[in-house]
Amino acid sequence: MLNPMFRHSRLPLGWLIALLFTASVALGSDPHEHRHPPLAPPEERAPAGAVGLDERLGDYLPLDLAFFDEQGETVTLGELIRTPTIIAPVYYQCPNVCNFLQEGLAASLPKVRLQPGEQFQVLSISFDETETPAWARNVKGIHMTAMKNQFPEEAWRFLTGDAENIARFTEAIGYRFQRQGRDFLHPVAVVVVAPDGKIVRYLYGTSFLPMNLTLALLEGAEGRVGVTVKRMLEFCFSYDAHQQTYVFNLLRVSATVVIATALALLAFLLLSGRKKPTSRG
Repeated sequence: MLNPMFRHSRLPLGWLIALLFTASVALGSDPHEHRHPPLAPPEERAPAGAVGLDERLGDYLPLDLAFFDEQGETVTLGELIRTPTIIAPVYYQCPNVCNFLQEGLAASLPKVRLQPGEQFQVLSISFDETETPAWARNVKGIHMTAMKNQFPEEAWRFLTGDAENIARFTEAIGYRFQRQGRDFLHPVAVVVVAPDGKIVRYLYGTSFLPMNLTLALLEGAEGRVGVTVKRMLEFCFSYDAHQQTYVFNLLRVSATVVIATALALLAFLLLSGRKKPTSRG
């Protein structure tokens, strides 16, 4: 004879199976596409494989890479990276997102509760080999002015380089871009590295919370690799090609909640059903 608990739980189990089936269909299907694109602004999208960012967490930058500073002097990454370092891959003649990214840094860096130049520093590195130290110097002046002398100039360096060193640098951080005429399609992100060049964090977008920068730099000081939120964002948001924006994927998130709740209830019913009935005197 069936345990009374199992006999009374037939109906809930049936509902649970239906819920699980519905939720699994919701999770496994997408009315627009089978796989969501990487979470990056739509204007930077390009043919598959041409543009993107393959995270190299735990890998090391080649510190022998040589670039030119704002004065045209040759410097290596090994000479510059002596503290936890935020690196912004940009190009200085970018008409939009690179400026926004560096403006976002300029707005947040003075609020980071660490000593710039001693406990952390910033490098902007151009991936356009045609740009010169003069361009780097001009752009640095713009951002230093915007920061109103609240950040030391020596703690934010603006670099340019030749094609070979740029290619080695972008390959090392997994940064894939594509030239289109005078402009580029490219990801929008910064990389945080430890003093020994170890890649510990990627931060995406054009605005940065001082708290997030501080946390990433503290991880860099310890050489500890941080977990990116990119994959979670890709799960929760879908790209709408018609509106050219990212929208919250309510169906997918709701289905996940339904599955988690259903599994918890199922486990409760099964475990409760295994309890031996109390004997009556």
